[in-house]
Amino acid sequence: QVQLEESGGGLVQAGGSLRLSCAASGRTFSSFPMGWFRQPPGKEREFVAAISWIGGMTYYADSVKGRFTISGDGAKSTLYLQMNSLKPEDTAIYYCAESSRIAHPNADDASRPSTYDTWGQGTQVTVSS
Repeated sequence: QVQLEESGGGLVQAGGSLRLSCAASGRTFSSFPMGWFRQPPGKEREFVAAISWIGGMTYYADSVKGRFTISGDGAKSTLYLQMNSLKPEDTAIYYCAESSRIAHPNADDASRPSTYDTWGQGTQVTVSS
């Protein structure tokens, strides 16, 4: 059974950068699409970014486009989220997720939490003003 574990969160000043990692265990290779979501304090979980390994498509929420970059290592065992120009409104718990339900998600599929069936425990990102 696949397990996902996020790391790299922390406290950073506005304008700073962080790189989140999501390590997948329980498998050696996967072509399943993966994504990052976040849950700000008192709000619902929201889409951040996703990647479809087949075809190399990436998708981003408008709020992070141009600032965040999703990527993975060659074996697709680690997913990354490079976050630059961070803002206080980026403060949230960040979760990575993997989908075994849809092999080739379009933008709508990629942004829905229901597309994903394996989730990590989350890592806290706090951006101070």
